[in-house]
Amino acid sequence: MSHSIQDFIKLIAQLRHPKNGCPWDLKQNYESMIPCLIEETYEVVDAIQKKDIRNLREELGDLLLQVVFFSQLASEDNYFNFDDVLNDIAEKIIRRHPHVFSDATAGNEEEALARWNSIKALEKSKTQNQSILDEIPSAFPALMRAQKLQKQCSKIGFDWTEISPVFEKIEEELQEVKEEVNKNPQNKESIEEEIGDLFFATVNLSRHLKCNAEESLRKANHKFEQRFRKVEQKAKEMGKELTALSLIEMDVLWDEVKKEEKIAS
Repeated sequence: MSHSIQDFIKLIAQLRHPKNGCPWDLKQNYESMIPCLIEETYEVVDAIQKKDIRNLREELGDLLLQVVFFSQLASEDNYFNFDDVLNDIAEKIIRRHPHVFSDATAGNEEEALARWNSIKALEKSKTQNQSILDEIPSAFPALMRAQKLQKQCSKIGFDWTEISPVFEKIEEELQEVKEEVNKNPQNKESIEEEIGDLFFATVNLSRHLKCNAEESLRKANHKFEQRFRKVEQKAKEMGKELTALSLIEMDVLWDEVKKEEKIAS
């Protein structure tokens, strides 16, 4: 059986029907659905990173469910409906791609992106924001938001033009973490602040090197997880639990895993 997007919209509306809908769905609101939206978004990302195309299909459906569900909530409140959402994004795509849908030109991806950003900036200027940072959502993951804050400030020249001061700033922030720990190791609030400054400086380095900070850390997490799982496996092959091994013994297994990775590559 084949379903259209309109069929799906009606299906979600039925879930929210006051008389014969689903009790769980009827209890939800904008705020309660935020965790679901975030979870489904990350599950899409996870499927892409694992190159799990079969699962990607399912996860994209789950993500679409979130979009339609939020649109249904808005429709019930007489704010907008899914058709409005669809029309808005379609018009935005057409408006920001004049090199595709009009007579403008873009010879490469850089020119296309520059045109998009130029049109976006013009549109945003009409909203009369109090700050150039207003459009960056506070709910972004911290690394992503740090990079976007820095990028936005860079657009008006608040940025280093060379890489050496960026490295120096990281060294400076690392030294301040050490000093704070040595001065008062119990002052968690001050230490946390200094570590935050170190993270922020490291994100700046990532941005200057044209790397995505969030993606870089995601890959580092994945690499660590894969290596640690292999360490666990090696310990099992030795007939031992990791808890029974010393840190030195675990480090030996870790180094073995790293060596095996180099040989395999």
